[in-house]
Amino acid sequence: MEQRLNFYKASPEAMKALMALEGVLGKLTIEPLLIDLVKLRASQINGCAYCVDLHCRDARKKGETERRLYALPVWRETPFFTPRERAAFAWTEALTRLPDTHAPDDVYAEMRAQFSEQESVDLTLVIGAINVWNRYGVGFRLAPSTAGGGS
Repeated sequence: MEQRLNFYKASPEAMKALMALEGVLGKLTIEPLLIDLVKLRASQINGCAYCVDLHCRDARKKGETERRLYALPVWRETPFFTPRERAAFAWTEALTRLPDTHAPDDVYAEMRAQFSEQESVDLTLVIGAINVWNRYGVGFRLAPSTAGGGS
């Protein structure tokens, strides 16, 4: 698969804005590892190979286990995730698949039982941001680097 264009070169101002948003995400109330897992789950749904690779590596650097990373696509069927993580994953899936889900009330209620108002807004921003990045990655065919063995 060949990259369609270099979006950093094509529109530096757009990328500058996205990078500024990424800087904000690191200052939010959501735990950094949970942010990585949310980004990973949305990227899996959207089929963004670059982002899946990136966020797996980022999560491992923060101490995430291989077992939980492998189980993330089937998080509902495993005992490996906390209620807070489960609520975040359900909200991530609902918002990433918005045309199909319409952000159902039960998923929202589950998320709100685990997250404060501010955390709910912050989590939603993380989900929105990764969905934008996934559209760049998938749309312009950004592939993971194989440098260093891809890890």
